[in-house]
Amino acid sequence: MALTSLFYFSLLLVFYTYIGYGILLWLLVQIRELFRPKRQSVVPGELPEVTLFIAAYNEEEMVEEKMANCLALDYPAERLRILWVTDGSTDLTNEKLKAYPGVEVHFQPERRGKTAAINRGMTFVKSPVVLFTDANTLINPAALKEMVKAFTDPKTGCVAGEKRIAVKEKDTASSGGEGAYWRYESLLKELDSRLYSTMGAAGELFAIRTHLFRELPVDTLLDDFVLSLQIAAEGYRIHYCKEAYAVESASLNMQEEEKRKVRIAAGGLQSVWRLRRLLNPFRHGWLTFQLLSHRVLRWTITPVALFLLLPMNLLLLLQRVEPAWFFQLTALLQVLFYLAAWLGSYLAHRAIKNKLLFIPYYFLFMNLNPFKGAVYLCRFNGNAAWEKAKRSSTNHPNHLK
Repeated sequence: MALTSLFYFSLLLVFYTYIGYGILLWLLVQIRELFRPKRQSVVPGELPEVTLFIAAYNEEEMVEEKMANCLALDYPAERLRILWVTDGSTDLTNEKLKAYPGVEVHFQPERRGKTAAINRGMTFVKSPVVLFTDANTLINPAALKEMVKAFTDPKTGCVAGEKRIAVKEKDTASSGGEGAYWRYESLLKELDSRLYSTMGAAGELFAIRTHLFRELPVDTLLDDFVLSLQIAAEGYRIHYCKEAYAVESASLNMQEEEKRKVRIAAGGLQSVWRLRRLLNPFRHGWLTFQLLSHRVLRWTITPVALFLLLPMNLLLLLQRVEPAWFFQLTALLQVLFYLAAWLGSYLAHRAIKNKLLFIPYYFLFMNLNPFKGAVYLCRFNGNAAWEKAKRSSTNHPNHLK
């Protein structure tokens, strides 16, 4: 029966995307490392010059904290260049940066978005390595030296740092849910890297070989993802460095988090189309397998399959399809999951701490965003300037240990 086959296919697809791929990835890594030892990075004899690149828009509240963080990095000062691109800023960001004479600031009144700022700023970068970080994130002191180590492998073209979400004692749904999500993502990224290549870098913290930078279309929504995957398309690896991490406060609430996630989902759909050449397994092999399993399915057909499961399940029960006990069990589990997510939503609006209920709520929230992202993309007019999401006031330094 077609409906039964579609239900089983959808169930397997959802399981594979969110759980099965992680299990398969772990097994493949174990097999690979039986025959080939885990790649080891070493500190280069002479540390290369590095440009710390910060694209910022109206970040006056973070300038002092971000600069203190940059100046505290464990890296020779004579080999570290700090560059800010502050296009369109109308607050005191540029005025506050004048207090740091060693910092290079490039500003133009027109705001065209982060991608355009990166394209313009990269024309001023002369060092062999450039490290990108956001103004509203803080990185651990050893981050830069740890990331540079990975470039001793000539096949490494990009190094992705770890993203961590700072949480408060009383988690909101955005902090509790996003924190759990990024912990799982970090595990998958590490396994991806050990198998072949991490699937993209997060803009909070990543580094590239400067000569591998390729100018991006200014309407690119996910500049970090597309930039890193373009490097992978040229045959280089994206190495995951968990010893280097950036700490970012969670979104203030789920409404603010939705602004980010809808745009990220739209950028994911945009990037799938623009990087479609990477979905040729005969040319890109492991890269295609990892990209499809870790990214493409999440942004395309898996959310559709997820939300079709319950109505299909109910139809199968009405049609008394055998084995009845199995379809009764899957229907019950789905109903309980949706109820848990609803309860998580209810508690979230009251800032009541219960991470077990925040997780199903955040999971469904994440899977709704590709649909909203598709609508966003259809209405997209080419303006890649982000609307900043409000963040919670968690104190970053407590998490940089």
